[in-house]
Amino acid sequence: MSRPHAGNWWFGGTLVLSLLLMLIPLPDALEPSKPYWPALVLLYWTLESEGRVTLGLAFVLGLVADVLVGMVLGEQALRLCALVFIATRFRARLRLFPMWQLTAAVLALLLNDRLLLLIVRMLSGGSLPPASWWLSPVVGAALWPFVFLLLDDLRVRARIQ
Repeated sequence: MSRPHAGNWWFGGTLVLSLLLMLIPLPDALEPSKPYWPALVLLYWTLESEGRVTLGLAFVLGLVADVLVGMVLGEQALRLCALVFIATRFRARLRLFPMWQLTAAVLALLLNDRLLLLIVRMLSGGSLPPASWWLSPVVGAALWPFVFLLLDDLRVRARIQ
């Protein structure tokens, strides 16, 4: 298998894995702390491969996630598009950050994602979520260094550009 072809399989496989990780049920007490896996994986690929992650890809991945989870169609698509747009816009700066600053930036991006979700749900007539609802971005940011290093190590071993 040629290297570019293997790279496409690896890229697609990580996106599918992120969708599958999103579907794993957790106990009710831990459910609010479940990280938003597609956002973490898309952030990694946005930072590490210029031009591979587009707004169209984020939109399609969000639609697939909406269908899998059973949410309002387009809700996650909007969130992922906003996330990828911001990450793409500041990609050159984010790549130069040390890991602790990059983790703080990821926390800000995930909090922005939660705020966008809150606005969408409030506009659709939902009620205010409990305070534990804001735990997910913190857990996602705490996992970010491990996700980044794991994906980066596997990408380097597979020699994917």
